[in-house]
Amino acid sequence: MWLNLEDKMVSGSDLSTFRHLKKIYRRVFSFGNSIFVGSNSFFPSINELVAVGSLLTFLLAVTCAYFYLFPNSHQIARGYAIPSSVYSIGKCNLFEGKWVIDGSYPLYNASECPFAEQGFNCLANGRKDEGYLKWRWKPKNCDIPRFNVHVILEHLRGKRLVFVGDSLSRTQWESLICMLITGIADKKAVYEVNGNQITKQIRFLGVKFSTYDFTVEYYRSVFLVLPGPPPRQAPKRVKSTLRLDKLDDVSKEWADADILIFNTGHWWTKTKLFQMGSYFQMNGSLKLGMPIMTAFEKALNAWASWVDSAVNPNKTLIFFRTFESSHWSGGKRNTCKVSRHPMSRTKGRERSPISDIIIKVVKNMSAHVTPLHVTPMVAYRSDAHVGTWSDDPTVPDCSHWCLPGVPDMWNEILFTYLLDKGGISP
Repeated sequence: MWLNLEDKMVSGSDLSTFRHLKKIYRRVFSFGNSIFVGSNSFFPSINELVAVGSLLTFLLAVTCAYFYLFPNSHQIARGYAIPSSVYSIGKCNLFEGKWVIDGSYPLYNASECPFAEQGFNCLANGRKDEGYLKWRWKPKNCDIPRFNVHVILEHLRGKRLVFVGDSLSRTQWESLICMLITGIADKKAVYEVNGNQITKQIRFLGVKFSTYDFTVEYYRSVFLVLPGPPPRQAPKRVKSTLRLDKLDDVSKEWADADILIFNTGHWWTKTKLFQMGSYFQMNGSLKLGMPIMTAFEKALNAWASWVDSAVNPNKTLIFFRTFESSHWSGGKRNTCKVSRHPMSRTKGRERSPISDIIIKVVKNMSAHVTPLHVTPMVAYRSDAHVGTWSDDPTVPDCSHWCLPGVPDMWNEILFTYLLDKGGISP
């Protein structure tokens, strides 16, 4: 009766397979009976053992048949491919996870991308090992959707995407363009709007994807707030000031974007400020003794006020990428040794006072701003910096990243937010 019930249970899948298993079961069971027939008085427990063994054999055969009939049912457990439905169930922190090897990377060839700076194309500049290209970020409780260039291109149709910040922002901007151009058949349909070459000297760069009628723009604003001349009667050491209560004058160009991605932090150091004669000014008053992190928070509050007043939250999606750890070493942190593999320990680089301030300010804003908290994930990637594989190998670089590389993952996370329906958390 049990076997007949099984026939009904699997009638929608493969009756012939299970009927074949039924024959195996009967043969095994009859084989046991033929050996011990007439001996029940002497070996009752052995007969029972044979029957149990036969049943276990049958169940094993059923299990094998199941995996034969449904070969894809177990692939999720042994791989990293998690269905997109995961995103609509609960919340997923995209920045809590680990780097895993993935042979499908990189997503593009920088030598075939006219918008990738020569200084970031490490392979073209002589780097021999390619292992740093094969790492993908794997969140703890979900997965980042595989990059589908055509889906993203269609999503960006008619939009204006703007990056604002320092050279790390420009690197992410270049990365995103190189990722998107892989889906464009006619490369001439992608061009810099003013005919400019990609260079660090230009404050504005904009690339038009004419087929889809959208632009990807970059505005260089390393502090976000307004730099200016020193006030009258300022000490001689003051060569310039940062107006902590006033946003950069180019900010009027940002407000109308559909997607805004900000960053700042790498220029908020003594070497970039005080040693260059740059000090802080607020409400018309020079603040010579103000600590850098205090000034940074005041500048971020000025930025937050501008966002709350000037940006339409019904039109514009706003992101702020946190600080990206560098991997300089040595007593004066002036030694750059690029490793062949990611670090196994972050050695404190997973935390940053700059990132803490960014998250604090964003949390207290009226407008909704999504922090791209990349600080912990990049802390491991001592293998992915430019090092001496730049356009000037005499100047080592353990701050910027090779392309392709880590910034591509930031963009994959950005795309995840853009396409998400509510299943992920900041």
